[in-house]
Amino acid sequence: MLSILGLVLLGLASAYATAAWIAMARWTKSRPSTAALLPISILKPLHGDDPGLEPCLHSFCNQDYPDYEIIFGIQDPEDPALAVVEKLCASHPERTFRIVVSREGIGANPKVNNLHNLYPLARHPWIVISDSDILVPQDYLRRLVPPLGDDRTGLVTCLYGGRAGNTFWARLGKLFIDDGFAPSVWVAWLFGSRAYAFGATLALRRETLERIGGFRALADRLADDYRMGELIRRLGLEVVLAPLAVQTLVTEGSASALWRHELRWLRTIRFVNPLGFAFFWMTLGSPLILTGTLALGWDAGWAAIPAAAVAVALRVVLHYQSARSLNVEAAPVWLVPIRDFLTLVEWAGAFFSRQVYWKGLELRVGRGDGVDRVRAPDS
Repeated sequence: MLSILGLVLLGLASAYATAAWIAMARWTKSRPSTAALLPISILKPLHGDDPGLEPCLHSFCNQDYPDYEIIFGIQDPEDPALAVVEKLCASHPERTFRIVVSREGIGANPKVNNLHNLYPLARHPWIVISDSDILVPQDYLRRLVPPLGDDRTGLVTCLYGGRAGNTFWARLGKLFIDDGFAPSVWVAWLFGSRAYAFGATLALRRETLERIGGFRALADRLADDYRMGELIRRLGLEVVLAPLAVQTLVTEGSASALWRHELRWLRTIRFVNPLGFAFFWMTLGSPLILTGTLALGWDAGWAAIPAAAVAVALRVVLHYQSARSLNVEAAPVWLVPIRDFLTLVEWAGAFFSRQVYWKGLELRVGRGDGVDRVRAPDS
């Protein structure tokens, strides 16, 4: 019985790594559309002067694209992000910028409140929404926008890799993205799922946004990006995963900061996709390999070594190939098992509470991913 369990667990680890490798290879070989370059309004909601904010925003100002504008949103006139944006605008006189400072709110989600305040100033019929901590290549818009020229496309989104700060915890956070999040998306994409949309990039028509009810339809949702994709799919439109990866800055400097951030991600998955969350453990290679090897070795002895070696080799290949596909630096391979086991602990912990922390707020998540209480954290 233990032999069967061991083979199953090692087989799961090997099969998942193989599927992810095949998927990322196909995604990497896909080519962007060559349709017309549409005029774009970029909406940038900001909160705080996070590390790396200026270079991230600068990458959006430095696009090789003929016609686009950037609208920055800040909810507090004392927010230090305002000074960063004003400096940025002064250094790029060739670009069209607008800055909106408004406390107006339409719901519990502060990011959606910010976007709602930006939206009326957008001049163009095509919109790109992107989080503040995203760093993009110079051809980002050229590779992202063309699929919107197809009337069947409702939303274009893209993957992102981690760019870690100089702390141990930031490097672990980077691996959560590169080795955990991105491969799971590739595998879902390979098997035909389009049930995703990522705040790193959301590109759509104004008409589509208004058909789903605008930002008011997302105002009390924790996973506003996921819900946007869901509502657009209900219109019968396609969600396209662009053949493009951007980078997100990972700056957590402590275990507690990383724990809170990743628990918010995992609890969000739990609320929006309960079935997928329940089977999330199947994507964690190191715990599967260790448990499978121990179970198989109990009965089969040294015969367990070849199966375990294959599973380990595939896990290492997945680690390096994922970083290569996302165009980010691979983390030291010895961090991989630490990362996998930490994620397993976080996954278990995500079952036991509805509280998440986000941008200095404590949110209690209600039915689905609706936010039913928001207050300042106690600590």
